[in-house]
Amino acid sequence: ERTPAYLDNCRHDVIVMYEALDRADFGAVTILGHNLRGSGGGFGFQAITDIGAALERAAEDADVAVSRNCVGELSRYLDSLEAASRPN
Repeated sequence: ERTPAYLDNCRHDVIVMYEALDRADFGAVTILGHNLRGSGGGFGFQAITDIGAALERAAEDADVAVSRNCVGELSRYLDSLEAASRPN
């Protein structure tokens, strides 16, 4: 029952991370990536954990391109979960 709220928070994090990257706030992105890395598996979403770990590393390296790619990957993954949960 907490899973939909968790995924909504992940979707919000995508927006926040894009905004943070626009202003080169790698600290914020590092923290959010770290949080995703730590929480995804606990909700049964290993992909979120993996993306969070990659995002944390990219943000620590201040790599805008890789960070944006990771955020995009997270967004696409969340889209796929949403699409899979829709009734046919």
